[in-house]
Amino acid sequence: MSSSNKNLKIYNSLSSQKEVFNSINKKMVGMYVCGPTVYNTVHLGNCRTFVSFDLIFRYLKHLGYKVRYVRNITDVGHLEDDTQEDKISKRAALEKLEPMEIVQKYTNDFRNTLQKFNLLNPNIEPTATGHIIDQIEMIEKIIKNGFAYVKNGSVYFDIKEFNKKYKYGRLSNRNLDDLINESRQLKGSDEKKNPQDFALWKKAGKKHIMKWNSPWGDGFPGWHIECSAMGHKYLGKQFDIHGGGIDLKFPHHDCEIAQSESVYGNNPANYWIHTNMLTLNGKKMSKSLDNSVFPNEIFNGSNKEFSKKFSPMTLKFFMYQAHYRNTLDISNHALLAAEKGFEKIKMLAGEISTINESKKNDFNASEWVDECYDALNDDFNSPKLIAKLFDLHKTVSEIKNRTKSIDLKNKKILIRFYKVFYSEILGLDDDNLTHEKYDEILELILELREKERLSKNYEKSDYIRDKLSELGVKINDKI
Repeated sequence: MSSSNKNLKIYNSLSSQKEVFNSINKKMVGMYVCGPTVYNTVHLGNCRTFVSFDLIFRYLKHLGYKVRYVRNITDVGHLEDDTQEDKISKRAALEKLEPMEIVQKYTNDFRNTLQKFNLLNPNIEPTATGHIIDQIEMIEKIIKNGFAYVKNGSVYFDIKEFNKKYKYGRLSNRNLDDLINESRQLKGSDEKKNPQDFALWKKAGKKHIMKWNSPWGDGFPGWHIECSAMGHKYLGKQFDIHGGGIDLKFPHHDCEIAQSESVYGNNPANYWIHTNMLTLNGKKMSKSLDNSVFPNEIFNGSNKEFSKKFSPMTLKFFMYQAHYRNTLDISNHALLAAEKGFEKIKMLAGEISTINESKKNDFNASEWVDECYDALNDDFNSPKLIAKLFDLHKTVSEIKNRTKSIDLKNKKILIRFYKVFYSEILGLDDDNLTHEKYDEILELILELREKERLSKNYEKSDYIRDKLSELGVKINDKI
């Protein structure tokens, strides 16, 4: 059995091919993932990205790396394309709240939702507003190096000037001519030398609440500069992995690369990882189609597209049945199938522990383990890993039906590594029972106790009552 990190290959969006993973530091990995803009409830597509990177984070840790996982919170600077207005300020006006109330409200929602998926917390979760000074300093360096200009209190990145030395758009394979043709005249774009230039710093109007003093006057940072500044602050001039959803490849990540090359002369990350989209019944989710889905609607069964509620672990299992680079279509039928499959895999721990071992052995557990590692080393291929878990389910059934046999050594290997793949790497354990599930269990215990009491089995009914009392559950018997 081998989980050697030398075998790990990652699909690098920059080269559009799988590459053997070699970290800058042999024992450490620096990973930056673009987090949410906290102006609304986190939607299912966002969750898929963070669920995918949780697997990546867990597997790198399992391989023995000390991982510094940085995932930011965008709480200022993400501009609306049509108005160049900060999304959080716009939402604050709609909800008649202070901008930082909006930030806190939706940051809490984001964290609570990810907790339900049993995701590990990042090592650092920096906010854009907490790093204004770092962003100003980076903008000053870009200006000093000749790749940005100041106009009416705002600062813009000069793409044409940048292209004289570097190449903008290498990640998304866009060239300057394409950018010029795609550029639209937006509010404030008359300040720019070229329509395709993007804002590093925006001058704030008198009524704008979220603003800071800078060498160019009161204003706020653009969206792209925050990730560059925070990524470099916590991971250095160059780090291992930078990731996010595929929708961020252009312009956000192309802009990040340009900003880093303007200051440090190099691409900030060696490996760029992008997760693909989630669709609903074959259609892209969007506000205009009124088909956006939020996780809690699935958990509580309130979304009209689904016939029942589904647990966070079922939804997570469903996401892992597709590779993170592939588009994933969610539907009622797909979730019902995932729930059925997940129940099979979830029961395997108990099934393996109760099988009878013999001196004869028909199953090579070490070979099965190697095949699981091969799946993970193939660009974190979760569907291949899940297929191996289904294979194991079939094998365990055959052993129980005595059409196959297993010895003690191989049984122990299965018990150990099932837990490694299911719990440690896929993170499918739900350590925190939901209140709803707790209530269901308590109701069942009380029902069983009541039956014992009515049958005059007082010793047993009193024992259940006393044990529940020790746990803080008081029972008032009906006379």
